Amino acid sequence: MRVHGPERLGGQGLQPAQDESGDRAILALLTDPVVGPQVDLLLTWRPHDDGAGYEVWSSRGMVRFRRLVDDQGALHFEVAEVIGRNPIEAQDPLALSTLAAERAAAIASGFDGDDPERRFIAPDQQSYPFGYERVAQLFDSPHAPDIAVSPRDWCSGNQPGTHGALHVRQARAPLWFSGPGIRAGRVELAARSVDIAPTCLAALGFPTVEGVGPAGVPTDDVYLARQDGRPLREILDPEQPQPTRLYVFLMDGMHQTELEDRLARDPDGLPNLRRLRDRAAVLAGGSMVNFPSITWPSHTAIVTGTWCGHHGVVNPTYYVREDRETVSPQGLQVGTERFASSAVESLYEAFHRVHPDAMTAAIHAPFGRSAKHAVLEGRNLCDRARVKELTVQFAGDMNQRWADEHPAVASESLLDTRGLAQVYDLFTRDDLPAPLFVYHELAVTDGAGHEYGPHHEGLADALTETDRRIGHVLALLDEKGLFDDTLFVVSADHGMAPQDTSMRANPAAHVLDAGFAAVVAEPMIWLLDVSVAVERKPDARTARVEVTDADALASGEYPVVEGALVDVFLHRPGLEPRSLASGRTDANGLFGFATPSDADSEHITVTVHAQGRNPRRLRLDGTPLGIDLRAALYS
Repeated sequence: MRVHGPERLGGQGLQPAQDESGDRAILALLTDPVVGPQVDLLLTWRPHDDGAGYEVWSSRGMVRFRRLVDDQGALHFEVAEVIGRNPIEAQDPLALSTLAAERAAAIASGFDGDDPERRFIAPDQQSYPFGYERVAQLFDSPHAPDIAVSPRDWCSGNQPGTHGALHVRQARAPLWFSGPGIRAGRVELAARSVDIAPTCLAALGFPTVEGVGPAGVPTDDVYLARQDGRPLREILDPEQPQPTRLYVFLMDGMHQTELEDRLARDPDGLPNLRRLRDRAAVLAGGSMVNFPSITWPSHTAIVTGTWCGHHGVVNPTYYVREDRETVSPQGLQVGTERFASSAVESLYEAFHRVHPDAMTAAIHAPFGRSAKHAVLEGRNLCDRARVKELTVQFAGDMNQRWADEHPAVASESLLDTRGLAQVYDLFTRDDLPAPLFVYHELAVTDGAGHEYGPHHEGLADALTETDRRIGHVLALLDEKGLFDDTLFVVSADHGMAPQDTSMRANPAAHVLDAGFAAVVAEPMIWLLDVSVAVERKPDARTARVEVTDADALASGEYPVVEGALVDVFLHRPGLEPRSLASGRTDANGLFGFATPSDADSEHITVTVHAQGRNPRRLRLDGTPLGIDLRAALYS
């Protein structure tokens, strides 16, 4: 096996020039008296001679590991160093998969397991399924941060429910495959969200293609141009007829334990979801979604079968180093398919490859590249007047409590009503074929989960409303004679956990309060640093410093930094430090100065301060003057 490091290096993680600021930032985040208890994990990558560059830091310990690939292109992970406790050693994919297990874990964490608003779960009661893979994949993208923050279960944001972390509760989504070609029943299995797309294409009988597997290795045994997931053949029944069309119901933010508990305790509730579940393969462990477990990266992972480190949308908002700009697909909401890498293939593109004339539809899906109908991408095939009429017709499904209590949830409910109207129009048109593939985003469950919390009756009302919309779709497919040959997928883009809203916690932003130069977009940090090269002449009488930006431009050039303040000091043993020189770099990023020929380079220090960048400190022999992070945290 060989070490498989980041696939496309472009400044992500902690480069050598960033060790000082990176270590100080990690120390500041984990030891601050307010922010430290909010942080679960800090994730990064940096080059190491042994190839074990992936690091996970926490207050309870750290782990450093390497990613390996074998001759068959399969990934393996090997731990190289542990101090204290390995913070992501627990990776049981079935952990906390029931509401009873969540209650017990909350009680063991010292919280009230019977209070849904305080059912918090401490890190030592969590699990981090596929943790090594989900950490490593992030740093394959040059858009990845220098440090990613995974907050504790209840320590993020000012809403009663949220998501985004690595741990199982915020990362698990329900996952059902329902229809022909599927072995129905409960399966003691946890999948990854990147497994959904290849499983669907295998069930539909699509051919494999020449592409790239999970380790970036060419192969002819994948269903998509880049495929990180695998087909879940355990749930496929080759003796059954194959489905001919695919319909994905994506209940945004739907927490699995709440869904399963509702189905168990309310036998007459959710009849339409129950109809799908009765003939479905139900994965007990659900789907482990992308890290970060946030909408835009997660949806794109589902539709492409690739992690965000490969499709490139690493966060709702992220910093593009080569352009020196921050982009926000989730902030834009529309026209965002362009942010995903052209090296990955969407399910819509796979359908058009096999069925060139097929109708495909992305119903308010955050990623709809190549879908023939995708309103968020400006491709609207619907009769707009009819959609307006149908929206009015279906408006009775909207719960009045949203308008009375949370207008933001009312907006998402209206969005879902309009989406349902689009589905009705597309399936009943005489001038268009019925869609062969629909990815149907249902947003109100996410809105209610955020505004009320994942176990509140408000979320229960949102789930009831969503079930009615699903029922309209199933009735329509029944009417068209399409239900029996359709493979349905029921899932979500992430889980949800209750929050302590009094904290208004945003631990990633602490680096700015602590004085670091950085770009911060929860839960990620891009440190702004300089590279410093020192050179001393052979006669030891003069030396110079060259200061450049630590991040390259698109051309590959590292711009020089003019005007950086350089201070040089001599440190003779037993004497006070003495200033040797002070000045600023010129237009070439250079500063020259005299040095005492009788002083060793190791006794001369250089400090560089550049506007908008973190300071650098090093000896004249090039040795960095950072901190010993291991000793500072775990001595």
